Amino acid sequence: MSLAITLHLLAAVLWVGGMFFAHQILRPVAASRLEPPERLVLWKGCFDRFFPVVWAAIALLLATGFWIIFAVYGGMAEVGWHVHAMLGIGLVMMALFAWLYVVPYRRLSWRVAERQWPAAAEALARIRQVVGINLLLGLLTTAIAAGGRYF
Repeated sequence: MSLAITLHLLAAVLWVGGMFFAHQILRPVAASRLEPPERLVLWKGCFDRFFPVVWAAIALLLATGFWIIFAVYGGMAEVGWHVHAMLGIGLVMMALFAWLYVVPYRRLSWRVAERQWPAAAEALARIRQVVGINLLLGLLTTAIAAGGRYF
């Protein structure tokens, strides 16, 4: 169980930490220092590197989460409310990310490749909104994970 919990936490830290860095640190600096074409190319490059990490984190979170729930505790009926909450919020986050990847990220990629900067900026704005929502959900899930069983 310790291996599953360790891998589960590492996957969550990579995903939520990456979102925090991108949304709260990189975004304001890039917006204040780079012109739109440079900024959009930067974001496309960052997403090209970060999104495979997110997909791997999602796979690891699902595998280890269900391993812990079913192999260790014996199923959903045996775990506390906090595990149900983490799973529910996590599935919402995963669905939001999948949509972000399939729709606005692909639009951003196409528009940057075609040098259509206003359309690329619209796609980036949508990505920023979804990442902001997922960041809040990720922080909430982290708080539930840390203290949920004690409430």
